[in-house]
Amino acid sequence: MKTVLQSVVALLCLQPVMLFAQEKTVSDSTKTKQLDEVLVSAVRAADKTPVTFSNVGKKQLSERNLGQDIPVLMNYLPSVVTTTDAGNGVGYTGIRVRGSDATRVNVTINGIPYNDSESQGTFWVNMPDFASSVESLQLQRGAGTSTNGAGAFGASLNMLTDSYSEKGYGEISNSFGSFNTRKHTVKFSSGLLNNKFELAGRLSKINSDGYIDRASSDLKSYFLQGTYVGKTTLIKALVFGGSEKTYQSWNGLDGADLKDLGLDENMLDNNPRFNVSGLYFDDNGQVKFYDNQTDNFNQDHYQLHWNEKWSDNWSTNLAAHYTKGKGYYESYKRSGKFSEFGLTPFVDNGTTITRSDLINQKWLDNDFYGFTFSSNYKNDKLDMVIGGGANKFEGGHFGKLLWVKEKAAYDYGQLFYDDKGIKTDVNVFAKATYDITSALSLYGDLQYRNVNYKANAVKTGLVDDTFRFFNPKGGLNYVLNTKNSFYFSYAKASREPNRNDYEGNVPKPEKMDDYELGWRYTSRVAKLNVNAYYMKYKDQLVLTGALNDVGESKRVNVDNSYRVGLELDASIFISEKWVVRQNATISQNKIVDFVANKDGELHNFGKTNIAFSPDFIAGNAITWLPLKNLQLTLLSKFVGNQYMGNVDSEKSILKSYAVSDFNIIYEIKPKKIFKSIVITGLVNNIFNTKYQSNGFFYTYDDDWSNPNQVTTIEGVGYYPQARINFMGGLTLKF
Repeated sequence: MKTVLQSVVALLCLQPVMLFAQEKTVSDSTKTKQLDEVLVSAVRAADKTPVTFSNVGKKQLSERNLGQDIPVLMNYLPSVVTTTDAGNGVGYTGIRVRGSDATRVNVTINGIPYNDSESQGTFWVNMPDFASSVESLQLQRGAGTSTNGAGAFGASLNMLTDSYSEKGYGEISNSFGSFNTRKHTVKFSSGLLNNKFELAGRLSKINSDGYIDRASSDLKSYFLQGTYVGKTTLIKALVFGGSEKTYQSWNGLDGADLKDLGLDENMLDNNPRFNVSGLYFDDNGQVKFYDNQTDNFNQDHYQLHWNEKWSDNWSTNLAAHYTKGKGYYESYKRSGKFSEFGLTPFVDNGTTITRSDLINQKWLDNDFYGFTFSSNYKNDKLDMVIGGGANKFEGGHFGKLLWVKEKAAYDYGQLFYDDKGIKTDVNVFAKATYDITSALSLYGDLQYRNVNYKANAVKTGLVDDTFRFFNPKGGLNYVLNTKNSFYFSYAKASREPNRNDYEGNVPKPEKMDDYELGWRYTSRVAKLNVNAYYMKYKDQLVLTGALNDVGESKRVNVDNSYRVGLELDASIFISEKWVVRQNATISQNKIVDFVANKDGELHNFGKTNIAFSPDFIAGNAITWLPLKNLQLTLLSKFVGNQYMGNVDSEKSILKSYAVSDFNIIYEIKPKKIFKSIVITGLVNNIFNTKYQSNGFFYTYDDDWSNPNQVTTIEGVGYYPQARINFMGGLTLKF
């Protein structure tokens, strides 16, 4: 069946007329909410901006929003690869764009940075069901346009939350599915009271057992928005956030680790749902699992936006924000070293005890606050934005010891580390599009960032680094006629290392030169985008394939590397009843001269493939509307072979996979009580494909048996994804 599916996907992707263009945004409420545009005008690309991007509106998000995270809902966009620890899209999820991991995708919410300042990651699990409060989103691939927060090295994703509603409404959504997955959402809006004030909100709860054993999720979230609408003024106050409790499933399946534990090393084939997290042995040597091997986190966001239209030409946005995050993960540690937990070795019956099973918690207590601003000037020829922001992050890291199996002296809850991290980020930018002629426009974009990061207790010692980055961008857009336009752009991007990078070495900041060349075609029956890119890196921080103790990827600087590719993206409106959307990315992602340790000495592997960067990615969506209110869609995704390390080891290959989902939506519009009743069905992995969308690759030196004969040992692990599974939902709107 897998071979048949791959053939179908390949056949669809080879249809030349259907391959290429930017996805049509079906619903865009900003047509009537122009003041809302000011919230994201500083970070979004427009039709004349010489970068490649995809827009997704509220309607498109709602079609498959049955509890899975935003990265999963974006899976079918060009150059996108997604994965999920629990295997079914609920809980911890990740996204890669053009082979760049989530730490290199700049994410903003209403122009406010969302990436964690220290790790630079995006933890969607902290904002479950956030898609239900998103009006629209834009994914820019490559360096994109200047924005607030960390530099974009693979893509930038900016989201605009719900616009205000002129009329009051209520909405109740419930969905249920495989692995005991369920989502319950309630939304409301007061409508504009006295034509000026609106109060709107949402409450959501998501639970799932997960595809992987014990990979359960208990997720809650809220969204509350107050809006004042004047003739030239829009003021929004937003409070949103969530809490999550998930059973850890970030360890994956590692055959060597399982063998060392005396377990079946072929679990990937025999029991792909097996979860090693929380495993320990009781006094009789029997395998047990710790009940509270969980991750627990609460995150609350506060935003205040003032948008003002001063004249037909001038508009401004001023925003203040504050985010509070606090939580911990609790783990049963087998044979933990006393030295790592502040314990003193002791002698028992003549034997010095230096290890013990123990239970610990590792905490984060973070505050992130600041402001952003932008001023937009428009006339017939010029569209200019001047903006920037200043943000500060204060993060506490501390660990608590809850239990020790051996007779070590300790106090319940005693701290075994207590660290701090402080980061300030100030940036200013100016960007403009100027129409030289009616056909030719010039784009310019200048950004300056000043970043200071201070941290203690990392392995390289105290950190106090300041980075000053100047990132210029520029390009041209040429409109040949009403259907065809062409663009070219150059962008320089720079970004600082994250906290984990300092744990392994003394990292360097990374720099990139990004060249983009594209063709856009628009007609009544088709939209098309062809984009070629060349991204040349200096000191790129590439994934090594290995993980740290919380499942986060380790990285290392490489001197010279590049990504070059061709992206094809299309929407074909065959008739009123048939729409085909397809995309494909063909690329090469190389390290020019990769040097790493092998067999006890440094070895130059020459030109190698960058880890987790497949050479071919394709997406496909065929939509049929047989009846006025009925929509059927078949979605397919193909991801080619990718290496999980940088030494081109055959053992590290993550095999290609092709999966398809089937989506059905039927809307009933009764004349009484409800405005609309929407019934949604989703069959994920409809062909029951067995696959892994992520994994890890590590090396270690086998030097304990014979120090004179060091041998490099390679190990791999995988994250199996769910086989065929189902979800269904019912939404009542009134």
